[in-house]
Amino acid sequence: MIKKIMRLLQRVLLLTAFFLFIFLLADWQMPLPEPYAHDQQEKFSKVVVAEDGTPLRAFADQQGVWRYPVTLDAVSPRYIKTLLAYEDRWFWWHLGINPLAILRASVQNLINGRIISGGSTITMQVARILDPHSRTIKGKLKQVFRALQLEWHYSKQDILTIYLNLAPFGGPIEGVQAASFAYLGKSAQELSLAEAALLSVLPQSPTRFRPDRHPQKATQARNKVLHRLHKFGVITSEQEQDAQLEIVVPQLEAHPMIAPIFARRMNHQLSQAIIKTTIDANLQTNLEALVKDYSHQLSNKSSAAVLVVNHHTMAVKAYVASADFFDQQRYGQVDMITAIRSPGSTLKPFLYAMALDQGLISSHSMLMDEKINIAGYKPENFTKDFSGAVSMSDALQRSLNIPAVQVLQFLGPSVFHSTLENAGLTLYMPSNAKPNLAMILGGTGVKLEALVSAYTAFSRKGKAGQLRFLNHAPLVENYLFSEGAAWIIRDILSKIPTRHWYSSVIKNASYSRNSLYAWKTGTSYGFRDAWAVGMTQDYTIGIWTGRPDGTPVPGHYGAQTAVPLLKAVSQNLPYLADKSQKIATLRQPTSVSQKTICWPGGMLPEQTPINECKKTQGSWILNDTIPPVLAVNPLLETVFNDLKIISIENNARIKRPEGSDTPLSLNLQAQGGQGALFWFINGIPINKQATRAVLSYTFAKKGKYRVSAIDKIGQSHEIQFYVL
Repeated sequence: MIKKIMRLLQRVLLLTAFFLFIFLLADWQMPLPEPYAHDQQEKFSKVVVAEDGTPLRAFADQQGVWRYPVTLDAVSPRYIKTLLAYEDRWFWWHLGINPLAILRASVQNLINGRIISGGSTITMQVARILDPHSRTIKGKLKQVFRALQLEWHYSKQDILTIYLNLAPFGGPIEGVQAASFAYLGKSAQELSLAEAALLSVLPQSPTRFRPDRHPQKATQARNKVLHRLHKFGVITSEQEQDAQLEIVVPQLEAHPMIAPIFARRMNHQLSQAIIKTTIDANLQTNLEALVKDYSHQLSNKSSAAVLVVNHHTMAVKAYVASADFFDQQRYGQVDMITAIRSPGSTLKPFLYAMALDQGLISSHSMLMDEKINIAGYKPENFTKDFSGAVSMSDALQRSLNIPAVQVLQFLGPSVFHSTLENAGLTLYMPSNAKPNLAMILGGTGVKLEALVSAYTAFSRKGKAGQLRFLNHAPLVENYLFSEGAAWIIRDILSKIPTRHWYSSVIKNASYSRNSLYAWKTGTSYGFRDAWAVGMTQDYTIGIWTGRPDGTPVPGHYGAQTAVPLLKAVSQNLPYLADKSQKIATLRQPTSVSQKTICWPGGMLPEQTPINECKKTQGSWILNDTIPPVLAVNPLLETVFNDLKIISIENNARIKRPEGSDTPLSLNLQAQGGQGALFWFINGIPINKQATRAVLSYTFAKKGKYRVSAIDKIGQSHEIQFYVL
């Protein structure tokens, strides 16, 4: 008996060895098609996705097939459980084929006289996908052989992953991830039980069960799956009933177009099949709609761009590169975030921060806003007027041009240029031009993305972070200026007086987390570019509006065109609850202190003779350095005197001498100020040439009069009085 058993065992082993040899020989002669070979890989869509996996834009193959590569752990376990329970309950244990399932299918087909079931395992379905065959006995044998090959060469996890990526789901949709987004509008990781059941049955008959075309048939097929899951004890009766209540919505969105220009940029720069970015899909979608709607308030052919950065992590959360990607009139496919444009006044905060670090100024150092001529360069203010003596804070808040040119001359254009370049803010100079004073007023070119990157230094203790577009990208930062200088400038930008252009934007001193409390505007020469850069506690936001072709848009400037969009964007930003990301940017650094300084000299009162301290100012001081005023002619005069009308007292009541019929004549005289004076009565000039001489004026009628005097640097004084 033992000998018979041994002989039988030997025969079985020999037969097994023979079939194994035949299988290995056939495997060598007919190698299994590689599921991810080069030609197969090209069939995958190259997908740019948001941080949560939402496809932003996919780039299909030449045949128009849409596949979004997915891994096993990126698919809902609910779907895996449903799929295997319905399609292949013994997947983890069989060797690629299930003889009982094949036998059962054969009997069903024979009884019904037609194909009712194929008895295919998941492995066999993958085999048919990789090497399609005819529905004949020969074709079935080929499928069985390929299934055995798959089990020989790949693990169960690998085979299941191939199925998840290549299974047909109707039309151009292949793979569960593409199907989930196309038919359900969500990632395969977020599927409900009913949705998992629908996608489990869809590959059985992709055309007949397509939910976008046949929602009723799709619902019936889904419910069949749910019933079988209940029958097998995978779900409860209550779960089955609840899942059947979900309505199959007929939709197909196979071509996502979120952040299309950004996705195009990532596609050109990177080669991997799935490009996972830092974009917040919900925020991006909201801001695209916001910008598109806002663009209709702009002139024809004008566009807009918005860049939002979490300045704690430097992750780019929104990248709206044009007003409307599909609007050719507005040059919708031009990336205005990487376009080189004139920055207007947006570089001024960097200049003043560098000057603080160099000890040239404090926050309230006196600067002069007066007409100047530097080697033929004659800058003007946006408003075409002059303000005389102003503090640095006032000059920055009002974006005065002449004080900025003055400070840049002392700092040095080359120093300013190289410091920005080293921190990552490239300035594009005109051909053969060298760094010059015109840079600070927009006489150079910048990219919005570089400008926003540099502005993060005001929220990162003086270090400008490099923008991060990908989740795995490292955080890189470059020193731009000190923490103290960053804090002082941000403080100044957060206190722009409401009497200026921004009154319609910020009216209260109390702000919510994502309200703007520091911002700067800019307008390029000829109204070609309108800018606004804003900061909240968590985000730095860059706005550009204008015409991409460079045509001037008269009347559109930063405060009027870009700031309203900046405000609207800030109100859409998500709240960041993760305190581990926070940087204490708002806390006053130890290097910053507040002192009282004297004008015009700029020194402390105790360091200044009493008769030379004409006016005192509270000023932020950096590193206990008290800089003297920038006293170099012709930019700044060391003599400082307030202009004051002295010949008539304010609110005086004057009448003619008793019994006199002669009209009242008064002398107009003032002291202080600089240079000759212009005089005005009720706003009307009374002398065509400026003079310092005493003027006599006759007041022929009784009533209220306003008398004003203005000196050569723009200082003014006004009084009112009454003639009785």
